[in-house]
Amino acid sequence: QVQLVESGGGLVQAGGSLRLSCAASGRTFSRYYMGWFRQAPGREREFAAAISRSGATTYYAESVKGRFTISRDNAKNTVYLQMNSLKPEDTAIYYCAAAFSLTTATMKKSEEYDNWGQGTQVTVSS
Repeated sequence: QVQLVESGGGLVQAGGSLRLSCAASGRTFSRYYMGWFRQAPGREREFAAAISRSGATTYYAESVKGRFTISRDNAKNTVYLQMNSLKPEDTAIYYCAAAFSLTTATMKKSEEYDNWGQGTQVTVSS
């Protein structure tokens, strides 16, 4: 088990940037794949990005590819989501999640993740 706490959300104008952080408790952080999901009002939770245990491999949803960057610092037990060129449609609650085991076929599925943070609100104004 790992406890996750997100931070860094806020209000930003379209075209701006935000950096989300997700701090994890425990000494086993490096054993987990990490992902970021988001949920807009009235919509289902959707995958945004994921990163392998070492950080060597990253995966992105098409809607954020080229604008968002996921990274991790295993020494600090933290995963990040750098969001650039933000659009109003990026407005959502952003959640980080941890999974002990993932494949390229399952990483976009929220049910594959074992632990979730409480979420942080990102609002992009037009």
